[in-house]
Amino acid sequence: MNDLTDADAGIYAFESTYLERFVQVGIASGRVMSVSFPDQPDENAVVDDHPVLDRFAEYLEGLSEVDFADLEVALTVPTDQRSVLEQVRGIPYGENVDVATVARMAGLDPDDEDDTILVRTALDENPIPIIFPDHRVRDGPSAAPPSVEQKLRSLEEL
Repeated sequence: MNDLTDADAGIYAFESTYLERFVQVGIASGRVMSVSFPDQPDENAVVDDHPVLDRFAEYLEGLSEVDFADLEVALTVPTDQRSVLEQVRGIPYGENVDVATVARMAGLDPDDEDDTILVRTALDENPIPIIFPDHRVRDGPSAAPPSVEQKLRSLEEL
């Protein structure tokens, strides 16, 4: 989605009836930098229409697959975690994998405890859930609240 501009910078939110909470998105320099699921939006959030929010709303309707591959992101995590999350981003809608598979996808050793910890840490600290769909890793943590993670998994029949 290359139509985001610097003018889009800010915090945007919409209330999801499916999730029973808000979806809040932080955008800077035309890139998505955060996704969160607060009970109430940030006091500075614009609760309004925004192209990214429209995409999330469409996804949460569950009527069709929605792909977020074209959304530009500003991922502010250590390089090793970035490698893991970039692999997670490639897990297709409606499919799931385990932590060991994510480790292999990221060029790590799933039998190495440090590498497994790295994968789990990257998932747990994921600043952009849904775009980096940590809910598709069946035995790993998710940065989304447990109720949101479960609803995302249910939506995709995982």
